[in-house]
Amino acid sequence: MNNLPQTRGPGPLYPVPLVLNDGTMTDFGRFRGKVVLVVNVASNCGFTPQYAGLEALYGKFQDRGFEVLGVPCNQFAGQEPGSDSDIVEFCERNFGVTFPLTVKSDVRGRNQHPLYTELTKFKTGLLPGLVKWNFEKFLVNREGEVVARFAPTVEPDSAEVIDAVERALG
Repeated sequence: MNNLPQTRGPGPLYPVPLVLNDGTMTDFGRFRGKVVLVVNVASNCGFTPQYAGLEALYGKFQDRGFEVLGVPCNQFAGQEPGSDSDIVEFCERNFGVTFPLTVKSDVRGRNQHPLYTELTKFKTGLLPGLVKWNFEKFLVNREGEVVARFAPTVEPDSAEVIDAVERALG
């Protein structure tokens, strides 16, 4: 048993506004108490097949309080050119994606989404600062704090990601 207090204030990510792909306006607080893997995604990237691994990971751990949040982004070589409805249709048809997606957003630059302003404050290993490419992954714990960051080349079903998710789930 740990010695942490049973009640804690909201993590820094909870107030961040989100607009889901279906137009629902919400905030990151919708994930309060859950472990979340946030991934900037694209439909025409060499890493696009990771959608299948993300969906499998979501299916494996969802009943333990795990979520995946996909954030479509067209900032890297124009690899997400479609509309929000095109993106969700592509993801469902090709990869059976059931995890939530936001509207297309910038993950860096002048119009960076506030979620990524906060996520990129987490610096670790080879990945400090700005998002470098599509399918970079940030793991957020149940308290709304970033606890791990993974390069685009790290597959969702890798031991590294699975171990981090299991540790965060407890």
